[in-house]
Amino acid sequence: MSETKMNTILIHEYGGPEVLKLEEVDRPNPSAGEVLVNIHYAAVIPLDWKIRNGWLQDVYPKTFPYIPGVYASGIVASVGPGVTEFPVGARVFGQVDGAYAEYGIAKVNELVKMPNGLSFEDAASIGAGADTAWKALFTEGELEAGQTVLIHAAAGGVGQFAVQLAKWKGANVIGTASTGNLDFVKSLGADQVIDYTATAFEDVIKEVDLVVDSVGGDTENRSWGVLKQDGILVSLTQPPSQENAQKHGVTAKFNTKFPTYEDLQTIAQLIADGTIKAEIDSIFPLSQTNKALEKSEARHGRGRILLRINSL
Repeated sequence: MSETKMNTILIHEYGGPEVLKLEEVDRPNPSAGEVLVNIHYAAVIPLDWKIRNGWLQDVYPKTFPYIPGVYASGIVASVGPGVTEFPVGARVFGQVDGAYAEYGIAKVNELVKMPNGLSFEDAASIGAGADTAWKALFTEGELEAGQTVLIHAAAGGVGQFAVQLAKWKGANVIGTASTGNLDFVKSLGADQVIDYTATAFEDVIKEVDLVVDSVGGDTENRSWGVLKQDGILVSLTQPPSQENAQKHGVTAKFNTKFPTYEDLQTIAQLIADGTIKAEIDSIFPLSQTNKALEKSEARHGRGRILLRINSL
């Protein structure tokens, strides 16, 4: 392949996994305030297939064809005019526009330099995982040491990080998980794990300071009653019911704040140090992107799903 071309996944129309096409296209060039990233790993997240299915056209309108993918890790291949924040060769992670490709354009303010000891695999898992957990717990949830947090779907891509970060903070951690994931969630440091297939969580817990809900629906409805007065519910799925929040004397939040650059540096360092770990469910080559998205859409994985694109 020439130095001006790259392999990528292109989507020409909304639909299922069959619309993902591996094609060769021109390599993009960074503009002012941007860098070109040689992508090593891209995260496969639910947002990717929700956009592909055409479910989010109002929120994320797309012009066809488009390259899917939002979060990645890699090496800076070239920089746009005036960019001094990242030299060529810098190891970075963060938001990359069209991450399902050998190269992608990223805005300088949406990338973070990787600390020594952080692998490209783990770095790619931070976006929509550890950063979302941090936001829910600390930025939105205002969690402090000694408080109690209930984390729904504690074995999931966000939940696994939320359990570890909450324990790192010094909180009492309760998680819900399916039977097969109980031991896994305990291994992450949860103080109590509830098998949601056998036990209604609201029957066995009460007076928690914070609920982190990445399930929504009936799970949200049943969560109001376990919060203490002035507690906080953070929803990661949809804006939670302000009416129910008012009725129970609690605060409900949804995606109003995001982690800072310093927060992301802290997360990266915690993973590099081994203080928290990124559970990788599976890694697929770019040519099997359809299988990776099918696995994500099935929602039965444990941990993160990644695409390996350019390996060292």
